Amino acid sequence: MTAKLMQRQLTRRQILGMVALQTAAAAGLTRIGLQSARAAEPAATDNAPAIVVGSGYGGAVAALRLGQAGIRTLVLEMGRLWNTVGSDGKIFCSTSAPDQRSMWFRTRTEAPLATFLWLDLVNKDIGAYPGVLDRVHYADMSVYVGRGVGGGSLVNGGMAVTPLQSYFTEQFPTVDAAEMYGTYFPRARSMLGVNTVDPSWFESTEWYKFARTSRKAAGNAGLKTTFVPNVYDFGYMQREAAGTATRSALGGEVIYGNNYGKRSLDKTYLAAALGTGNVTIHTLEKVRTVSRASDGTYVLTADRIDNAGKVVETKQYGCTYLFLGGGSLGTTELLVRARDTGTLPDLNASVGAGWGTNGNTMLGRANHVWDTVGANQATMPVLGIDDWANTANPVFAEIAPLPMGFEHWVSLYLAITKNPERASFTYDAASGSVKLGWTAAQSAVSVGMAKKLFDRINYANATIYRYDLFGSTSKVFADDFTYHPLGGCVLGRATDDYGRVKGCSKLYVTDGSLVPGSIGVNPFVTITALAERTMARVLVEDTAP
Repeated sequence: MTAKLMQRQLTRRQILGMVALQTAAAAGLTRIGLQSARAAEPAATDNAPAIVVGSGYGGAVAALRLGQAGIRTLVLEMGRLWNTVGSDGKIFCSTSAPDQRSMWFRTRTEAPLATFLWLDLVNKDIGAYPGVLDRVHYADMSVYVGRGVGGGSLVNGGMAVTPLQSYFTEQFPTVDAAEMYGTYFPRARSMLGVNTVDPSWFESTEWYKFARTSRKAAGNAGLKTTFVPNVYDFGYMQREAAGTATRSALGGEVIYGNNYGKRSLDKTYLAAALGTGNVTIHTLEKVRTVSRASDGTYVLTADRIDNAGKVVETKQYGCTYLFLGGGSLGTTELLVRARDTGTLPDLNASVGAGWGTNGNTMLGRANHVWDTVGANQATMPVLGIDDWANTANPVFAEIAPLPMGFEHWVSLYLAITKNPERASFTYDAASGSVKLGWTAAQSAVSVGMAKKLFDRINYANATIYRYDLFGSTSKVFADDFTYHPLGGCVLGRATDDYGRVKGCSKLYVTDGSLVPGSIGVNPFVTITALAERTMARVLVEDTAP
């Protein structure tokens, strides 16, 4: 089959999948597929050859490749389908005017920036609803995750970065890096729709003045910057700037979803998966437990909720092949609970271990009055300060936007540091919950590394940090949350080198829990490529008749 023919067929599958998504949304159904979008609600018990838990990057890859192989597959997603317009005519709300669509069953938003000039101007009161962004809280760390069909792809900044091959090899010494960089990373980038900003437009547009100002400050400190690719359609963005397309990235949309321009998974992998006719997605269903029947099949218990968060049905599912793509938190929690409650007692001690934040910490700098950042800022980052080669203090810092509609002279950054600290998830029998052992002291390691880099920038430019952004009169570095949760079921430890869970045949992990706490860049391209590698091997070796 030629590449052009494959592309035409894939496009047709995506079109069919989008029709299924739109039909389900229009009908208000929670069961999405070429046939089931028009069907009644399924029975309380459902069986399929394969079940995929979660519809983020790893789950979406698994669903597509299973569907293409002709294997009937169910995808269970705890969030809703985001394909229905609200009273304002939009699917998602903007960052500056959040409403109930913004957050997962909260009555107030919890944005990364808590304050501006120490004033509570950022977060808003909202109604409780299954919104698109969740902030999961543990004792000393909170984690941002996406909720909905498409998972984190709905709410991230779209930075589609492939890690340095040398660092990938350091993190995954038993994985064939040449194969990854020759086959699976290109496959992932192609499917995700990765593209890069036009450098000439970047240099001239007002929408990236904030990035150019930060580039100048970094250059004054002898630091280099690099362009980073994205899954946002930069051709669309240029039309936004020209006034010929409805604004999304240029309209303040990002952490609560983008209405236009962004190639989230529901428009790529998941649409193509539904288009095979072999994949059905059930929404608003959270898998609570997993066990194994005497015949070796897997049994899942899931709670279906309504828009108020009330459990309206508890359902059971059975499958031969189980693929976990619930993310570093969801997958790890499910397996830790299964091991420690005895429903999957053969899981090994590495399940729950090796978790990290990808070294995330956020900070702001105050520029001089002549170094303006612009009242208009695109929400998609395209530039980063790259000091990863500094072996004494490796840091990659995204130059982040802060679109407030007025000039504020703030340069904002998300630093990714090479923090070696790791933590484990443990099951607490008394509360029935899974807890994370990350400590504030472990976050301080990331802060120290980021501070060394930005002290250099401040010294070279005679500038200072901003103290007014994170809810405290003295807090410079936001070290209590991460956008990049990684680990918990690390490849080659909790699983074999292809994501097969040790101790349980036909059970697979395909998400960020495979990555050992750090990858040095935004992780979703790596997660996607690893999932592609797993599925290529599994479909040949494990599912052949």
